[in-house]
Amino acid sequence: MVVYGHNFPVLEKYIYTFHVPLFFCIAGFFHSKNNALINIKIRFKQLIIPYFIWSSLLYISWVFVTRFYGESANLLLSPLKNFIGIFYAQGGREYMDWGIPLWFLPCLFAVYTMFFFVHKIHSKNLRTVLFLLLIFTGFLIPNYFDFRFPWSFDVALVALCFYSFGYFLKNYLTTLNKRNAILLLVTTLLMHILLYFFNTKVDMYRSVYGSQLIFIIAGLSGSVFWLMFFKLSPIFNVFSYFGKNSIIILVTHLRVLAVIKLIIILFGGVMLFNFNEAQKIIITTSQLILMIPIIYFVNKYLWLFNGKPKKN
Repeated sequence: MVVYGHNFPVLEKYIYTFHVPLFFCIAGFFHSKNNALINIKIRFKQLIIPYFIWSSLLYISWVFVTRFYGESANLLLSPLKNFIGIFYAQGGREYMDWGIPLWFLPCLFAVYTMFFFVHKIHSKNLRTVLFLLLIFTGFLIPNYFDFRFPWSFDVALVALCFYSFGYFLKNYLTTLNKRNAILLLVTTLLMHILLYFFNTKVDMYRSVYGSQLIFIIAGLSGSVFWLMFFKLSPIFNVFSYFGKNSIIILVTHLRVLAVIKLIIILFGGVMLFNFNEAQKIIITTSQLILMIPIIYFVNKYLWLFNGKPKKN
């Protein structure tokens, strides 16, 4: 959905209602029950080290090659600002033209760290109040500050809502029997479709939520629908494969798209891209297929790039 959504499909508004909230919900699933400090170190290795490796490589390729082509060639963007963007991890094309999708990794680490420390508070009532205050603050920030916070800190505050939901409801959602899972699937689908028509296009990266209440309910209902959909579906190994390598997909899918466009230019003579929906689906599929050799190479030789321990 992320790869497809970045190709500007007709379903773009629908995809944006849930795809980032769903990522945070699933991340909450995997928050360790053992709330030990060592887990922050583990998450750092899984998210931040790959982020800095990839962002540095993408920046170098951007400085010497990619900024001279496509839309970037007409924007006259500052190499210094884009270098700062590696550490700031926000700011749109002005600071992250080399790889905007990577904003998610530092933001996820910020969400994990905040949840980790709040969850260590012994008082359940105090924890709940603090979670609600942080989430509320995240929604307030865009209304009073006209700049983007480093590591998408304001977005991370909002994302606590979905991360907490995933953590606290994991056992309930994963142990539902088939009948109740179907009932929940139908209910959340109807709710999600209904709410779709009552909000503008949302974009968590840019802190654009429209109606905040509708955004939360739509994000949660859309996430639960897809979780139930795959809970009730057969196991598709191809999805599991891509799911285990989501960092590589996040990092490389736009570069692979650029290669596809270059091939079209060289062999098709097309200079102005105006793909129809069927072509966008074909391109998305092609991106995923072309990323398989990259995934294989990274996992075999550059395991640190994917935030994984070295295989014996």
